[in-house]
Amino acid sequence: MKKAFIVITSLLLGLSSAFAAQTNRIFVTNERSNTISVINGDTLEVEASIDIGVRPRGIGLSPDGSELYIAVSEENKIAVVDPKTLKILRSFQAGSDPEAFAVHPNGNIYISNEDDAKASVFNPHTGQKIAEIQVGLEPEGVAISPDGSKVIVTSESTNMLHVIAVPGHKIIANILVGARPRAAVFTRDGKIAYSTSEISGEVKKIDMQNYKIIAKVKIADERAKPKDVILSKDEKILYVAGGRANQVIVINATDMKIIKGIPVGKRVWGLAITKDGKRVFSTDGVSGTVSVIDTDKNEVIKTITVGKFPWGVVIDD
Repeated sequence: MKKAFIVITSLLLGLSSAFAAQTNRIFVTNERSNTISVINGDTLEVEASIDIGVRPRGIGLSPDGSELYIAVSEENKIAVVDPKTLKILRSFQAGSDPEAFAVHPNGNIYISNEDDAKASVFNPHTGQKIAEIQVGLEPEGVAISPDGSKVIVTSESTNMLHVIAVPGHKIIANILVGARPRAAVFTRDGKIAYSTSEISGEVKKIDMQNYKIIAKVKIADERAKPKDVILSKDEKILYVAGGRANQVIVINATDMKIIKGIPVGKRVWGLAITKDGKRVFSTDGVSGTVSVIDTDKNEVIKTITVGKFPWGVVIDD
């Protein structure tokens, strides 16, 4: 009985600490204000602003939620912030012009270095560079399969998705897609990925076992410059940032048919979805706002003013 009590207590303490790491905050990079806006997830109001450095863009959380990472592009560094205290803990050099990145389940960061046509891998705790992979021109988006075995890096000027195997860090496939691919997302089983192409105005569905495009949809609005893409929690719906179309495009992930466009602010760029899938947050660059979308109704329920040219967004819930 005593042993069982100790086991149960340990489990409860573990759960308690896991939940304690979640701040229920939304963090937004503002690339022209050089700040991070901190939004309270309950009130949907900005509760703080952090001066972070010149031109912050990519943003992400460590797997355990204890650290927030920000790509400070013009300073060629990754800044590390405590999401609870909002204090800057440290920073490290991350190659030329780090723009977007993704955090691997093992905690390492995979970064697109746009100026150098490279992807680099760093240990964010030590700042050590683990690997460097030559990719196409102007690498942009980074996506990691949930099991951590594959990484996609999009190259805007080469019009390709580069698939990198982990831990070997070798390119195992180059997938030619539409003009200027920007972002990608994997399904939970890693068998399918979706990618946006800004100039061609398309969203592609890709078989990640055979590395072939199996479906695509072109957004009819000629102003559309699709950037970010995320999946609903049931993986039935895609949400796509429509860029200058000023809409978040809702797409059926199975047949790739457009369901509707949700009007948001001007030049919608980044997207994030809550863990329960009930809300999507979009960064509306030119408007300087974040739009909050109710995914049951697929309607904007609130618009939040943040800094100048919000770019990336991540939710700590």
